[in-house]
Amino acid sequence: MCTVFLRGCPLACSYCQNEEIQTGEDWRGIEEIFALIKSSAPFISGIIVSGGEPTLQKEGLTALARYAKKLSLAVGIQTNGLYPETLELLITESLVDKIAIDYKTTWEGYSGAKCGYYPVVKENYEKNVLKSVDICKRAFEKRTLDEFEVVFTLFYENQEYLMEISKKIGEVPLVLQQGEHKLPVVRTKLPELTNGEYIHKKRIQQEQHPPLTLNEIKEIADKLKKKVRIRTREIGEISYEGHRSSRSSRKR
Repeated sequence: MCTVFLRGCPLACSYCQNEEIQTGEDWRGIEEIFALIKSSAPFISGIIVSGGEPTLQKEGLTALARYAKKLSLAVGIQTNGLYPETLELLITESLVDKIAIDYKTTWEGYSGAKCGYYPVVKENYEKNVLKSVDICKRAFEKRTLDEFEVVFTLFYENQEYLMEISKKIGEVPLVLQQGEHKLPVVRTKLPELTNGEYIHKKRIQQEQHPPLTLNEIKEIADKLKKKVRIRTREIGEISYEGHRSSRSSRKR
């Protein structure tokens, strides 16, 4: 697979690993991107378009998908679901094979963030992401969309939202993804640190903000009483049906 990252995202979530492309400019001609995809085509089966938020750039994303299809490549989209009309266009024109919606909560820090675009209020995002889920769900059921999943990046701090979201989206493929807090770049802020001091300080930060373990994610998944997929850094992705019983997850 070849991954294309498009710049710009109005949400600016607190844990975003691509913060540097949330805003700013790095203009590239579409033909330049076409050439990169074409040069990769003999070695790949498809492209993934991510960001940032790729559906923000509706025309550019659509052009990339059309070009990839001309090369008989599959197209996947990673999106936060904020722009359902873009997803509907891609599905209607049979330009996308897989859509993964990374469902956010207000804990992620998006509510009211401007990020160079416009304020994204809680109600606006919730309305749009549910519309995006519904569009993809119907297309998936009709087989006009080959693959669809809702991804929930799970932290200790946002697990309380999961049950509500699970009920809202209904029976769709759900992925619980192990979240990792974004740590500040210590080296940039404290360039005088020796390498050993730098490693030690980063390790302390990581110990203070550990991700949920696989067993803790399983305990949370048990409350949903549905089959899910779990992704962690240590083991990759597994399917999990659980005990279908209600248990309390460990708190910190």
